[in-house]
Formats: sequence, C-alpha cells, structure tokens
Amino acid sequence: MNTETTNEERLTTNKVRLAGEIASVPALTHEICGEGFYEFFVSVPRLSGKCDVIPVTAAERLLCGVTLREGDKISVEGQFRSYNRISDGRSKLMLTLFVKEFTDPLCTDAEPNSVELTGYICKEPVYRTTPLSREICDLLLAVNRAFGKSDYLPCIAWGRNARYCKTLPVGAKLHVEGRIQSREYVKKLSEEESETRTAYEISVGKIERLYSVQSAENDCAATMRDGEA
Repeated sequence: MNTETTNEERLTTNKVRLAGEIASVPALTHEICGEGFYEFFVSVPRLSGKCDVIPVTAAERLLCGVTLREGDKISVEGQFRSYNRISDGRSKLMLTLFVKEFTDPLCTDAEPNSVELTGYICKEPVYRTTPLSREICDLLLAVNRAFGKSDYLPCIAWGRNARYCKTLPVGAKLHVEGRIQSREYVKKLSEEESETRTAYEISVGKIERLYSVQSAENDCAATMRDGEA
C-alpha cells in the first residue's frame, strides 16, 4: 500500500531502538550495488527476565572499524523492515531491524526495546481469545518508506487495545508504540513431522488512530448517512 507521504513523515513513520547483547556475529547475506549487507542477532531482555532475540541487518559501510563479538553490549537505532525471501518456490515475509546508526551501549536513559510506527491497516484485523480468556488482536500494518516502497509489519494488541483494534477498518491510519518481540511456535509439516520456528512482531503498548482531512470528511459523511437511515 503506497500512500503519498512527505519526506518529513518518512523520518518519523518507522523508528526503532534496541539495546542488548550480540547473540551471533555478523554474516554476509546479500549485496546491493556492490555493497554488502550483514545480518546478526541481538538479545534484548524483557522485564520478566526472558529475552527477545531480534534479527538485525547492517550495511558494510556502518561496520567499518566496528568489531562485533558475541556477548558484547550493543545499541542501535533504525527501522523495522520487511522483505520477501523465495524458498522452495514460495515467498516468505522476512523481518529485520535495518540499522541506521550505532549508538552508545552504555546509555541507560532510553528504553532498550522501543518502536514507533505510523502506517495503514492492510488486512482485516483478527481478534481471538486464548484458553485463559486473554484477548488478542493481530494487525498487519503497511508502513511507507522512501522510493515508493512499503514495509508490511505484523503487530499484536492485547486486552482493551485488542477490543479497539478489532473494530478498525482496512485502510485506517494508525500510530503505534511498542516493542519488537520474538516468540517460538510449532509448525506442523505433516502428520508425523513438525518443526519449531520463530515469529517476530510488534507488541503494541499504545495505539492511536490518525485522521487526514479527507478521511475525517468521509467518516463524517458516513455518520450522517447512518443517522439518516
């Protein structure tokens, strides 16, 4: 979904900060226009004591003069991005934190795992409850970036936020704040075979619906029609 966005908005529609420990050393994954891009994983602790292990991608030029060893402290700022990887003839949505800047890992003032996104719901929200009656709503946000591209980012809302999200239409513009989380799940491949996989998503802490002038006019017109009916 490519909705026209100003340069100023592009700078604020997708902001991520992670601080944690390097869980794997960088490995070359691909090249674009002769520049290499490296992927590694960062382990970020939660308040519960568990850790989220997040994939991170950095351009070769950012790694010049930087030594990244497993277990080292690290802090980065960038964007949460998506891309499609073809595997066994099928396209799979992959997610990674794309590094814009390495920052001081000794700074403890900021949250170690924070995300701010502004995007558009591009798939019908999926509301469900767990066996323990916890309310959950899954969202897929399209977040614009430069050169007419978009990132498609899964988000998960809980409780009151989940009840609110289930009422939102496809195309609604949202501002979301939260954190990147990783979670393991079991994928059943056949009657006899299954494997453990890892999913990445934005755990939503705050959510706000944004209205442009046009969308506000449309909502007002829809309300008037409902009232007339």
